[in-house]
Amino acid sequence: MMQDPNPIPWGAQDRFQAHFIVKKDPGDSKKYVARTTLATRGHFAAKTVTKVNWSGAGKLASALDADSELNEMIAKQSVHDATIYIEPTDGAVRIRGKWDNHMAFGITKELYAIYDRIAGHIKSI
Repeated sequence: MMQDPNPIPWGAQDRFQAHFIVKKDPGDSKKYVARTTLATRGHFAAKTVTKVNWSGAGKLASALDADSELNEMIAKQSVHDATIYIEPTDGAVRIRGKWDNHMAFGITKELYAIYDRIAGHIKSI
C-alpha cells in the first residue's frame, strides 16, 4: 500500500485545556460570562501584561474588575496565562484558560490561586 504524500492534518491534536468547575446554578447565565481584557507592552516573546480589565455583561465581571489585588496577580502572569474565560455550563460555572500543548500544559501555584479567588467571587454572587 502506498503512503499518501499529502496527509490530511486532522485527527487527534496535541492540545489540552484545564477547566475549573464551580458548582453553582447559573440561572441567568448572562451574569456569569466574563473574560480578561489585557493591556500589554512589547512585542512577540517580550510582550508583558501591564493592566487587566474584565469584560462581561453581568455582576461577575464588575466584581472581578473591582478586585485590584486579583488583577495585580493576573498582571504578573504571561499573556497566555492571563487570558481567562468564565462561562456557565449545566449546573456550574467554568473557569478556563487557553489551549496548551503537552509540553506547556500545567497549572502553577500562582495560577491556581487566581482561579481559586475567581471561584470565590462566583460563589458570592
